[in-house]
Amino acid sequence: MLTKSVLNFLILPLSLFPCLVFSTLVISPVQALPGQTTEEVGAWIQAHPTLRPSNNERFFIQKSDTAAQRFTFQASVLPPGKIGFTRDRSRIRNERLAMYDAINGVNFERLEESLRIIYGLDIYQDFKNAQVVYEYPNQSTINSARFAKTPIREALRGQLRLGDRYAYWMEIAQPRNGKAFTGQMTVLLKSDLEKLEAQLQTR
Repeated sequence: MLTKSVLNFLILPLSLFPCLVFSTLVISPVQALPGQTTEEVGAWIQAHPTLRPSNNERFFIQKSDTAAQRFTFQASVLPPGKIGFTRDRSRIRNERLAMYDAINGVNFERLEESLRIIYGLDIYQDFKNAQVVYEYPNQSTINSARFAKTPIREALRGQLRLGDRYAYWMEIAQPRNGKAFTGQMTVLLKSDLEKLEAQLQTR
């Protein structure tokens, strides 16, 4: 089970977490990512020093100290976005980490640091050097959401990035007058990026 100190790093402000503990977490090498087999990814999850799934968890991990603060990690054989059909269920297509923090809120910086903790420096650098290919919402979306009185469309803020190794989808839900309480970071295959972008542009 995830230790309380590690969970606090994922769901509490970074400034409250000792640098020494942070440095020990990020040194674990990445052993499984989208594109690899379910067996490889499953073994990596089971052995991961931060994820530490319970006995009945395999590809969907949930951690929580309180009802107001939660962290989840999920590896899926399906591409991200709208649920579809895939013939190959032997390989992972995306891995998603998500946060809910009703006390401190969630922002892009916390999602980035969580990516670094889970995957290590190589993937973190791939993300940081990745090209932003789509960012939302634009002003047109905001205006139409306000006219249609659909505040959730206005609140969703995110980016799609294309790196050398993987593509990345980062999103938070931030109301016009308030802070975001939920957010997610997804690592996905580069081949799935175009389809995801089209879905996000028309949702």
